[in-house]
Amino acid sequence: MIAEDLRALALIPGLSGHEERVAGEIAARMPVPCRTDRLGNLIATFPGTNPSVMLFTHMDQLGFVVRKVEDNGLIRVHRVGGVPERALLSQAVVLSAANGKDIPGVIANKSHHATQPDEKYSVPKAAELFIDAGYTSKARAEGDGIVIGTPVTYAPNYMQLAEGRVAGTAIDDRAGCAVLLDVARSLANRQDGPTVHVVFSTQEEFNLRGAVVAAQNLKPDIAIQIDLMLACDTPDTSELGDMSLGGGPGISLYSFHGRGTLNGVLPHPALVTVFENAATGLAMNLQRSAQVGVLTDLSYVQLVGEGVASIDVGFPMRYSHSSLEVCQISDLEDLAKLLRAALEKITPETQLDRRA
Repeated sequence: MIAEDLRALALIPGLSGHEERVAGEIAARMPVPCRTDRLGNLIATFPGTNPSVMLFTHMDQLGFVVRKVEDNGLIRVHRVGGVPERALLSQAVVLSAANGKDIPGVIANKSHHATQPDEKYSVPKAAELFIDAGYTSKARAEGDGIVIGTPVTYAPNYMQLAEGRVAGTAIDDRAGCAVLLDVARSLANRQDGPTVHVVFSTQEEFNLRGAVVAAQNLKPDIAIQIDLMLACDTPDTSELGDMSLGGGPGISLYSFHGRGTLNGVLPHPALVTVFENAATGLAMNLQRSAQVGVLTDLSYVQLVGEGVASIDVGFPMRYSHSSLEVCQISDLEDLAKLLRAALEKITPETQLDRRA
């Protein structure tokens, strides 16, 4: 079921601030009715005992927004989120027009025969790029609903790779959404346990906005964030850690953005113990991550109210923020099992106060 959910969700465009289609698909797959707030977060509550848990992941993806349509029909954009310039040239994209149509386009790459020697090893800045959707005039583009503010994303794609691995658009974090859907289905049938607020959040890729609003409203005692964890099993990342595809789910012991936003998460010790014990009980390998350059919604959720006991959990993923990201389905399935086991270990006796 996780693989099926992931495939369906990866193929739906959902730029930050434009997540409605993704939210609609998730709501249709949820076992209970969901509610939304003014930022578009999708929320379902499974009542239980204290402490209360906010279990969440984001459903938006990074991309672009149209900033100008040229007279000749070519389209200029701004980036939304951490889109790597080096991964953009020649990429297929989809422009989600106001009239509901998804219009294909391509990020232009200067013809090789016109490229000068000093250009061959340089990456153009995002401001220099343009999208070619085939239009010959501004009027024709605008007639199809392409206007300033139109959201643009990588063209949806999903492919099955060898050994249970998949490549897809917005694996970050539609994979997390698929895992959370799986956990939600089991919560609908449980007999006891903590109150769990399941949240599919918005605008994570746009400076981590949606989940904070949800947390301010829900006032959880515990926050558990589901997101990717940087796979370190390729030659270009091997010195960054020991996280590998197929190695099972992971927990983050340290994250720090280190650029721009000086924020991160040091997990609550009690929750580290909960997840370690849950993994041991399942005889499951639990990978550990400590990374600089990583930032999640949890960085701000942890600061809500009197403070929220927090931990990041996730799945290893390769090629983050590229048009095709790679993960392994078994890691997602094991993550769902781990989350269910961890929630069972959270009881009224769970000690969240930090004592000397």
